[in-house]
Amino acid sequence: MQGLTKQELRIVDKARDILMAHMRKAGVSLESPEAVRRYLELELMNEPNEWFCVIMLDTRHRVITFERLFQGSISTASVYPRVIVQRALSENAAALIIAHNHPSGCPQPSQADRVLTARIKEALSLVEISLLDHFVVGQGVYSFAENGLL
Repeated sequence: MQGLTKQELRIVDKARDILMAHMRKAGVSLESPEAVRRYLELELMNEPNEWFCVIMLDTRHRVITFERLFQGSISTASVYPRVIVQRALSENAAALIIAHNHPSGCPQPSQADRVLTARIKEALSLVEISLLDHFVVGQGVYSFAENGLL
């Protein structure tokens, strides 16, 4: 956030902290893809390394929890569908939204991102958990669902 004064940066940081605390509360409803997008931008945009995260939802798509499951390097993270399924089952999730960041800034998903998404969706479907979307955060946010990839 170049060009902001120290006071403005403190205000932005405080607003982010308030939003993050609100979004991490169980029962918060994510009303639209735009609400998820804004949340994930705040959570992941300025991370120097890749993070793979999961938002677990109940049957009414209210947040159960948000978890950073896997941390990687500047260009990749090892992600294990089995662990995602285990965590989702342990939280009794009915649906998931997955997300990861691209520290390079380019939000376009790679071929590996597409393959991984398909594997996660398939694994979750075996235990009747829906994968609602996969967001890639860079300088902007890419939604698999909005782009017809889910």
